[in-house]
Order: sequence, then structure tokens, then C-alpha cells
Amino acid sequence: MPEGDSVHRAAARLHAALAGRPLTTFDLRVPRFATADLTGRTTLEVLPRGKHLLTRIEGGLTLHSHLRMDGAWRVFAPDERWHGGPVHEIRAVLATADSTAVGYRLPVLELLRTSEEGRAVGHLGPDLLGPDWDPDAAAARLLAAPARPLGEALLDQRNLAGIGNIYKSELCFLAGVTPWTPVGDLPDPPVTLVRLAGAAHRLLAANIGDRPARRNTTGIHRPGRELFVYGRARRPCLRCTTAIREAAQDDRPTYWCPRCQSGPVPPA
Repeated sequence: MPEGDSVHRAAARLHAALAGRPLTTFDLRVPRFATADLTGRTTLEVLPRGKHLLTRIEGGLTLHSHLRMDGAWRVFAPDERWHGGPVHEIRAVLATADSTAVGYRLPVLELLRTSEEGRAVGHLGPDLLGPDWDPDAAAARLLAAPARPLGEALLDQRNLAGIGNIYKSELCFLAGVTPWTPVGDLPDPPVTLVRLAGAAHRLLAANIGDRPARRNTTGIHRPGRELFVYGRARRPCLRCTTAIREAAQDDRPTYWCPRCQSGPVPPA
């Protein structure tokens, strides 16, 4: 599943390609909206909301999409060959005179009134990269279920929107606790959670931009050392050299350092 910074970059690419220009093609290849045709209308803006994308179009309509695990939006020049998957995986084509945006494998794609966007994204917590970001509100939502494991709570987009599996593992490392640690067992939970939410915001904000750079949480710009624990199972911890461990949490691969992080872990 993409992280909030990836969705933010995707929104920026789509906005640059579509906003302010009339659509020459509007083709949704899903049964429910297959007959919708907004050709000639102008795309007003493309906004990220957590891991959701909202493409607002003239006439009070919004195209809502979510990438989940495998979805992707690609932008092509008029004479460029499309690439991103076979034709049968294309779910949306939005084109202007200058660019074509093609949505591949989009599991969520719906056309709704802009005034009803809350139906799609109103459940989300404060957006880590949005104008509504509020670390105190995010911390309060996390603390509302003190028995819940921290890793699961961080991934719940109702608490704070934008964290994916990579940042989950990295943030737990930075907090010095395992992802299975109950939220209420953190040292001074209200203070720790505000700091953790602030760290999440800083990490995601540092990894947005239009460059195709590798995500980095360590500040070390060397191959294999960009992340503290994620994807580094059995490799030495960058801080203490202990071998990083991996286990599943809620069916997602999760990584931690058994020396740098305290708290419960699943049975070996």
C-alpha cells in the first residue's frame, strides 16, 4: 500500500498534467461509470487526502480514486507509448491536449459530487501532509484505544492519514518500542504520541517533491542504509549492529530491532 508521500507526489503530477485544461478524453472503464463523459469540462485541481486522490472537475464533480496495493496513475505525453500494465488493467483515461493520465489497477474509482466528498474521505483523521494537520488531534485519536498495538494504530487512517507499512516500522524504531506495544504502555503516552505524530509529519514532508528519489528516514544517502529497519531483516541494525527481525502484524511484514526497541514481540 502506498505511503502518504507517494500519493502526494502522484497528486502533484496529475495536477500539473490536468489542472486548468479542458478534458479531451474522459474514459472510466468500470461498469458503474462507463457511460460518464465529462469531455470538454476543465479539471480544477487534484488533491491528496491521506492515501486518497480527489480530482475535482468543472460542474461540481470529483473523481475519487485510491491506489491500495497495486494501483498507479501514469502521465504520458501525447506521442508517448503508454506503459504501466496491460490494456485490460486500465481503469481510467483522462486526457488534455498536452498530457494523458492513465489509471492502472485502481481498486477504488468513483465519480461523486464534490459536495459529497466527505462520504469518501470524511472518516479520515488529520492528514499528515494536509492543511488540517494537527498532531494533538492525531495523538488523541491514537490514545482513544490504549490497548491497541502501536503499529496497528498508526496504520489506521482514522487516527492519522498517510502512514503506510514502511513508516509504521520506521516510526516504532524511532520511538524505541516494538510495533506490538500497546499504545497505553508507551512512556507518558500523551507526550510521546504528540512527538511521534510530529516525527511522522516531518518524515513524510521530507520525502515529498517531484524527484523519483528513494524514501529516506535515516538521513544516510547510501544504498541499503536509507531506512532503519524496514526491509532489512537479518541485516545489522544501523545503530547497534543487532540483526533486524521480521514478523507479520495484521498480515503485513513488520520489522524491528530487538535491542533498540523494547516491548512485546510475536512468538519466534
